[in-house]
Amino acid sequence: MKVAVFGRFYNKTTSASVLTLFNYLLKKSIDAYIETEFYNLIKNNSTIIKDFESFKTFDTLDDSFDLFISVGGDGTILRASTFVKDINIPIIGINTGRLGFLATIQVNEIENAIQDIIDGNYRISERSLLAVETIPENDNLKSLNFALNEVAVSRKNTTSMITVETHLDGEYLTSYWSDGLIVSTPTGSTGYSLSCGGPVITPGANSLVLTPIAPHNLSARPLVIPDSTEIQLKVDGREEQHLVSLDSRIATLDNGTVIKIKKAPFKIKMIDLLNESFLVTLRKKLLWGEDKRN
Repeated sequence: MKVAVFGRFYNKTTSASVLTLFNYLLKKSIDAYIETEFYNLIKNNSTIIKDFESFKTFDTLDDSFDLFISVGGDGTILRASTFVKDINIPIIGINTGRLGFLATIQVNEIENAIQDIIDGNYRISERSLLAVETIPENDNLKSLNFALNEVAVSRKNTTSMITVETHLDGEYLTSYWSDGLIVSTPTGSTGYSLSCGGPVITPGANSLVLTPIAPHNLSARPLVIPDSTEIQLKVDGREEQHLVSLDSRIATLDNGTVIKIKKAPFKIKMIDLLNESFLVTLRKKLLWGEDKRN
């Protein structure tokens, strides 16, 4: 088995996870590759990397890899998707922070989880992504023009609201007067969209959701649409520019830029262990079913 390991931080909360993971990969004689920046981060902050000199490093991936392991939180998995792209390498996340919807393996579960994957005791959950095109083109969005969670437009350098003119499949919907607008996948429905009042959508649903950010017109509500819809946005406001974010990656666009958003032509594969599921995580995260009277 050929495995890629990626992380963005190395500190007290991640060191135990990294050590446990690396030791088990070594024990199982797994062909392990560590992302170069993550390798250097560990090297500069710890001596443990010397014990894993058989591990190689990578900057890009190809289809020879069998598994991608993300060490961190949900944000690290979002960044991991930019390595995997359309190569179909399944991703699993080791959680080093709060309970996440994507990174679900806890430190004390790492060895059992890796063994379950080796033994084939898991399911694959395919997650839809969003692809973005702008007119005129933006250089910062050309190479990585997709998002796993959401695409959002928002104001920049101003406290004034912006107007987001929105069309669905060429038909005018409305102009949101707000701090911005989120276009979310089912995966992203439990992220930024949820914090702005959007609905929870199960990962297998063929839907997207439009969620306004702090709308001034109180009649504006989140809208669930088919994921076959092509969405077109155009922003106006007091400032000459606004922001567009693809998960954690941000670019600046001139007002009047046409932003076309549609379902990407590929999906990201997430590994679900048999003792975990989206609904289990949802109950844990949102504390559903707990008796708070005690």
